[in-house]
Amino acid sequence: QVQLVESGGGLVQPGGSLRLSCAASGFTMSYYAIGWFRQVPGKEREGVSCISGSEGRSTYFSDSVKGRFTISRDNAKNTVYLQMNSLKPEDTAIYHCAPVGVCIPGRSPSPSGPWGPGTQVIVSS
Repeated sequence: QVQLVESGGGLVQPGGSLRLSCAASGFTMSYYAIGWFRQVPGKEREGVSCISGSEGRSTYFSDSVKGRFTISRDNAKNTVYLQMNSLKPEDTAIYHCAPVGVCIPGRSPSPSGPWGPGTQVIVSS
């Protein structure tokens, strides 16, 4: 069964950091580009970041997180990470990961496979 599970969310003060994990089971994650998306009730889903498959040489970041977030993958652990630094209250959302067709710099990703259940990030003092 193909499954993605996100973890690492929580409550953090503005300026703080969190590292989200996206762990896959049921498929070999290294073959796929993986994207991170965030959802706030009443707002459109935002494609935050993505990383290409295999060695992850291609990445994308939305303008709202560029320079603050980084993405990486550990294929041995079948996991993709989203390192979030200098967090702002507007980063508060539920973060999901999903396979994406391609990850191209400058192009917002679109999910092409199943979502994980998500992990809640709250940035508040």
